[in-house]
Amino acid sequence: MSELLAAVFTVAFAAQVIRIAIPYVLAALGGSLTERSGVVDLALEAKLLVGAFTAAAVAHATGSAALGIAGGAAGGAAVAAVQALCALRLGADQVIVGVALNLAALGVTRYLLEILYGSSANSPAVPGVAGSLANPILWIAVAAAVAVPIVVARTRFGVRVRAAGDRPVSLAAAGVSAARVRVLALLAGGALVGVGGAQLSLSIAGFTADMSSGRGYIALAAVILGGWRPARAAAACLAFGVAEALVIQLQIHDAGVPRELAQMLPYALTLIVLALGLSRSRPPAALGRDLE
Repeated sequence: MSELLAAVFTVAFAAQVIRIAIPYVLAALGGSLTERSGVVDLALEAKLLVGAFTAAAVAHATGSAALGIAGGAAGGAAVAAVQALCALRLGADQVIVGVALNLAALGVTRYLLEILYGSSANSPAVPGVAGSLANPILWIAVAAAVAVPIVVARTRFGVRVRAAGDRPVSLAAAGVSAARVRVLALLAGGALVGVGGAQLSLSIAGFTADMSSGRGYIALAAVILGGWRPARAAAACLAFGVAEALVIQLQIHDAGVPRELAQMLPYALTLIVLALGLSRSRPPAALGRDLE
């Protein structure tokens, strides 16, 4: 057992945890911002997937990973714009909109893969990002993990975001449009999630269909576990990163754990933290409610 632990918990393992955790962290930060404004964000999965696709498509077209990252942010923001149109402008149910966007993202990305590259499974190789400290998305995630909690807690925009999620009527009485604040929070959060999607595709230098693989739902679980506080949600994502990296290492070192059981570990952890977190966490008072 001690030899197995020594073989698993290495510097390479820590680097793998960070690489895996980046999409979760960025998705959770973006989701925290959106949900604190009062919008249920079940569309995190769609934003990750579309962000991953647009990042790969832009990187392939331009030959630039940096432009690919910007494309990922734009893709996530585009999904958020559709979400804002349907849920805020047209008044559709926020949960249904999120589920619909997730399903649409699966089909649209496969369709675009077929149209652009003649394959419904994966894209050609694209310029990627380094798997080390030279990865710019790592530093974007670090900066976001510091900046988003400060913005939410200590800036005028953050006060308005929290008011839109807790007391939108009071915000309107102060002469500020709660709908406009929610749209801005959606777009900013969507861009962050899209950059997380860029990490998925650019870290392996290509896009694969359905490569988000439920990460958006796990990020949403982290938001709930963190009590809708961005810093706590980001910290919870590190635990998910550890779980996923541990699954990989158990399979590599043939630890005697059945493959199917090992792959269930991140999802079992998600259910456990949801069960623990839901009884202790209080969502924003107006979360999911339409503006009057």
